[in-house]
Amino acid sequence: MKKLFVLMLVAFAGMTLFATGTASAQDVEGASALGGLLLGQGEMLGLGAGLAAGLGVVGAGLGIGRIGGSAVEAIARQPEMAGRIFINMILTAALVEGVALFSVIVGVMALGKIP
Repeated sequence: MKKLFVLMLVAFAGMTLFATGTASAQDVEGASALGGLLLGQGEMLGLGAGLAAGLGVVGAGLGIGRIGGSAVEAIARQPEMAGRIFINMILTAALVEGVALFSVIVGVMALGKIP
């Protein structure tokens, strides 16, 4: 439950960082209601960009932490294989980090399309 709370907090922080503006009573035309907040089309792109960047980085961080922990356990069980395990750990962590970088880039590119 604590992890879910932290994940939701990070997602909310990402949404607020990528939001482009606030809606007023005059902007009601063409806006959609989402949880009591009035968001126009531009803010919906910001919401998606924040979620893409935030959740991608959180997932990659959790994955890299799990990869590192598993590698340390494997090295503790078979110290003679430490070199090969380390190489495989670094390779896998680099691939996961590439996915995180891709999600951040997609989020930033979506911000450029906001009117």
